[in-house]
Amino acid sequence: MTEWFLFTDGSVHPQTKCGCGAALLIGSDELTLSLDVLRSRIIVHKFTDTSSTKLELQTLLWALAETSEACAPLSVYTDSQNILSLPDRRAGFEAHHYLSKKGLPLRNAALYQAFFQLMDQRELRLVKVKGHKPAAHRNSIDRLFKLVDKASRNACRNEEI
Repeated sequence: MTEWFLFTDGSVHPQTKCGCGAALLIGSDELTLSLDVLRSRIIVHKFTDTSSTKLELQTLLWALAETSEACAPLSVYTDSQNILSLPDRRAGFEAHHYLSKKGLPLRNAALYQAFFQLMDQRELRLVKVKGHKPAAHRNSIDRLFKLVDKASRNACRNEEI
């Protein structure tokens, strides 16, 4: 059985609130492909009216929408502490109906709800990647994540934002 790996990252330009998310999906049987081949398979999407926190979640949701449900089990690699902490925060969000202490809707409530719906529907495992490691300390997963990180940053820089 093939195990699937989804790497996602985003880069945002705070002044314009525009950003780019990048994703790479590979099967366990493709881990030995060259970095050049894998780099060519990265997909990128532009988002507007976003922030760094929102962009990471938008990118993950977009990437999952682009990924067949047949890609299971699916390990999602991210450096987003927000995404990694969401499963532990779910009960609190739901208990308070996605409202802040002041009774206002949480800024990214709809995205959080979409994330939890996907977590319920799909066999997902969230895996933390420490971004921006020195090259000498990167393992194979770090090198794959670096490809996605670089693709999102380059796409954001190359956009006419």
